[in-house]
Amino acid sequence: MPVNAYHHVNFYDTDAMAVIHHANYIRWFEIGRVEYLRSIGITLTEMMDDGYVFPITDISAKYVSPGKFDDNLVIETTATALTKAKMCFKYRIYRQEDGQVLVTGKSQNVYTSKETGRIARLPEKYYTRLQAAMEKEKALAAAEVQG
Repeated sequence: MPVNAYHHVNFYDTDAMAVIHHANYIRWFEIGRVEYLRSIGITLTEMMDDGYVFPITDISAKYVSPGKFDDNLVIETTATALTKAKMCFKYRIYRQEDGQVLVTGKSQNVYTSKETGRIARLPEKYYTRLQAAMEKEKALAAAEVQG
């Protein structure tokens, strides 16, 4: 089951053509990731306090339709892969009023030691919560397909 975050498009989110500037979608993917983690009881602050950071190593976006000033957006985030060293997400940002998809995307993040900057294995404290959330999502998706 995806986790949703919301954003109301501000004037400064748009460009000279009066559409959402493409770079903002990458920022909004991050809002989605942070909200996804929060939804399962993990905060980036807690991870950083424990010595872990979560940098992006790969990201992509496909622009489908332009968004505009004053649109209300839904940032839908789903975890797609997890190991003790990395996690992948997919995103779908759509206009809340009419469901029009504006952009889809995906990212890969790696768990890294805040101290050394090297890839680090995620401790069980976080891994078990992430793994349980993904298993729950898969079960709900399977039930939805069958139901």
